[in-house]
Amino acid sequence: MMMTKYILALAAFVVSAAAQSITIAAPADGSTVTAGQTITVDVARANTLTPSQEVSVAIGLLNCGTSCSGIDPTQRFGQVVFAGPYTPSLHSSGPDFIDFYQNYSVTIPQNFAGSQASLNVAHFSLIGAGPFPNLETKSITLNVAASS
Repeated sequence: MMMTKYILALAAFVVSAAAQSITIAAPADGSTVTAGQTITVDVARANTLTPSQEVSVAIGLLNCGTSCSGIDPTQRFGQVVFAGPYTPSLHSSGPDFIDFYQNYSVTIPQNFAGSQASLNVAHFSLIGAGPFPNLETKSITLNVAASS
């Protein structure tokens, strides 16, 4: 009986952490951007009934050369282009039905031209009544063209 309670508590913990998860809503994975261009990174999360406190995000760009396959953003985050608070706003028609998001403007470094780049977001929040700390990373791959 005690083991069943433990498993249920663990499952509730995992579900509440997953409910707080962010997504990179823009740019789209596989998009082509231009070196030197300023892009908008849209960091979004769904609405949830679990109490939480958003703390911060960091956005990094990693020059992968010809391929970002196998890059782990928890091990190689890249050049930090933003680090600061994450205070998403409620939007009635957010991207992909996500209710909260915040946009950040970041510039693609000139020396990334002609390569793939891993755009990485690290998100830190406090979840639950306890609360417990939650750190997650998400990444997408961008194709970086040379500026004309």
